[in-house]
Amino acid sequence: LQVEPLNHTCKDAKYWSVTQAARRIVKEEGVPALWKGHVPAQVLSIMYGVLQFVSFEFLTQQTWYLIPRFREDVYRPVVHFVCGGIAGSLATVFSFPSDVVRTRLIAQGEPKVCKNVLQVCTMIYTKEGPRAFFKGLSPTLIQIAPHTGVQFACYNIFTTIWKNIEVNDHPTRYRVTGGQHNDPPAIASFPDLITLPIVAPQFSHDAGLAPEFVCRGLLHCLWLTARYETVAGLYKGLWPSILKAGVTTALHFCIYEQ
Repeated sequence: LQVEPLNHTCKDAKYWSVTQAARRIVKEEGVPALWKGHVPAQVLSIMYGVLQFVSFEFLTQQTWYLIPRFREDVYRPVVHFVCGGIAGSLATVFSFPSDVVRTRLIAQGEPKVCKNVLQVCTMIYTKEGPRAFFKGLSPTLIQIAPHTGVQFACYNIFTTIWKNIEVNDHPTRYRVTGGQHNDPPAIASFPDLITLPIVAPQFSHDAGLAPEFVCRGLLHCLWLTARYETVAGLYKGLWPSILKAGVTTALHFCIYEQ
């Protein structure tokens, strides 16, 4: 959320690396701050996960029922890409309000503007209206559709390759392929930070991270970021995101397959 570059030589930068940011958060806000927004994050994870996998299964089964030849290995990655993209988009739409609430809780610093989910929901509704719960939905869908599509397609490709290895049905297979397949889509569609100034326009200022960074939409936010932070600014936080995504996605697919 900070406008300043991720560089320790910049005196205005609050954070510039994963370890430094973790130390500073703990020092300023305490260890529990590392779990800020955990409750709405769990709601988001459950809603998104259930909707994504259920709709993915339904869409793939219907596709194979209507066009049986798409069951062949050569077509499976394409089917998984399309169905995965649609499934991810549907799950995003229905679970997005909890993502907005989670982001608002995480983005605030000390002293806190809101202390719990109910306060955040009340503030958003009274000050910004019900539409504010879907702020940043468009850029998120632009990101999530190809991301989820590539995720399911890569998972299918890696799983097919892994079938030729001796540990065919071992749970390790799902953890390894799940972790591997997540990195390409995560990097390719990463500019996730574009949604953050839209979702939490005032909170970065309240947290003392930067002057208020007001975005009027996707293109305006892209332009502002490139102007003030260069194109590299679009990939802020890529490393911790990959660390998180590799672990969580591997666990998701491992449990899903089992």
